[in-house]
Amino acid sequence: MLFNELDLIEPILNALKNEGYTTPTPIQQKSIPIILRGQDLLGCAQTGTGKTAAFAIPIIQILHNLKANLPERGPRKIRTLIVTPTRELAIQIGESFNSYGKGTGLRNTVVFGGVSQHSQVTALRSGVDILIATPGRLLDLCAQGYISMSDLSIFVLDEADRMLDMGFVVDVKKSSA
Repeated sequence: MLFNELDLIEPILNALKNEGYTTPTPIQQKSIPIILRGQDLLGCAQTGTGKTAAFAIPIIQILHNLKANLPERGPRKIRTLIVTPTRELAIQIGESFNSYGKGTGLRNTVVFGGVSQHSQVTALRSGVDILIATPGRLLDLCAQGYISMSDLSIFVLDEADRMLDMGFVVDVKKSSA
């Protein structure tokens, strides 16, 4: 199977080609069609098997298709929230969305603690389609009124087992409530 057999839009296929990807991994082959149909998914696979692409690619396509039906004026609203346990993973996911989403016009930002929130707040105020966040900073920015989850249509809890092992269970419950 090739990526062009998965009913993906041209901008995504071009981005994947530019990244040198032609053949989806097993987790991608199984996940992408399910997510494109709008179904919930719980996926498990070994590190290095392309799990991020398995959810990022269909999310980009769904949001790109939704974008056509949204008003062009006004700030963008967060439509997708991805919660992940560490800043390193959050940054990596953000880079993946940038790579796979080239040519779609979608915007994402990454928020995590341990740094000044100023640039993160600036990005949120300018409007983003996809927010990638660690639990602590997500809760901080929600409490300060910088993040609204009222327009979310897609929620991803990445590395949920690792987050729970790290003691984020309370934060995860708060951010998903």
